[in-house]
Amino acid sequence: MASQHQPARVVDLRSDTVTRPTEAMYERMRLAPVGDDGMDGDPTVRELEAVTAGVLGKEAGLFVPSCTMANLLAVLAQVPRQEQIVLESAAHMYTSERGAATFTGAFYLGVSGTSGAMDLDLLEDALQTGSTKLKTALIALETSHNNAGGAVLSLGHMRAVRTLAEARGIPVHLDGARLFNAAVALAVSPAEIASHADTASLCLSKGLSAPVGAVLVGSRRIIDSARHLRKMLGGTQRQAGIMAAAGLEAVEHMGARLSEDHARARRFSSGLNEIHPHLSASAPQTNIVQVDVSKTARNSAQWVADLEQVGLLTRPWGKNRLRCVTHRHIDDADIGFAVEAFRTVAGT
Repeated sequence: MASQHQPARVVDLRSDTVTRPTEAMYERMRLAPVGDDGMDGDPTVRELEAVTAGVLGKEAGLFVPSCTMANLLAVLAQVPRQEQIVLESAAHMYTSERGAATFTGAFYLGVSGTSGAMDLDLLEDALQTGSTKLKTALIALETSHNNAGGAVLSLGHMRAVRTLAEARGIPVHLDGARLFNAAVALAVSPAEIASHADTASLCLSKGLSAPVGAVLVGSRRIIDSARHLRKMLGGTQRQAGIMAAAGLEAVEHMGARLSEDHARARRFSSGLNEIHPHLSASAPQTNIVQVDVSKTARNSAQWVADLEQVGLLTRPWGKNRLRCVTHRHIDDADIGFAVEAFRTVAGT
């Protein structure tokens, strides 16, 4: 077993949600003009909403506490009760957020796919109507795709889904928690990706490093409805400009550096695949590496515990996989340290 002493150095690959605000964010937060966002509006929140909507090519935006709430509001604003949402069966909205059905009264139908992309034939079948089938009121996509190891949907796939949806008058929502990662991976603008959806959510507190918050974007009509629904859910914030200021810095300046996280994820994956024949790391498109430990003598929980003993924090992703995520606080030396941590544990 690994040593039980407290490691002198700790590298945290559990998630990009551990990122802390930049100094520029702190300064913008300190100077942000604020108001009452639930009463007559907060000027910095309004600026964040307008800027994010512009960056994603939509009419309007809504600042909310979390991307989960943004996705929930997109459903509430577009899906009548007793109708269904169709999405890929490993999508975050399906595996982790479909408890929202208790609020929405909608049903969630998962469609099998590959690397986060729904099988288009199965999707078309799911959209068929009939006396025994629920009407589909929304199709949801996710990119980059969390459970598929940060996989990115191709624009061709998104276009094909949109074509199927438009032919039936069904809106498309994009869970874009890591949308900027997807844009960097495809070398396109975030707006080009979001153009294939009617609404999109963007998380500010993952790789973009803001401390909290997300933005939902779409048509002004949908966002006006979502704003009303946000109040009903208790999502109204008051002097929220303090947090929105950090979000502005994130949207305006933090996207370009995500390529560094992607490069380090690739280096980490390559390093792991060289150290032990029974370890298998995914080839990442973005900043998420999944490590298959099914052929080792440990399950994922044991690997997490043993890696922590030597200073590396990871997350179990099911019984036989680990998830490791690169982010702004991980440098080249940390990647080398992480590979050596796996080497040490693999040899014990």
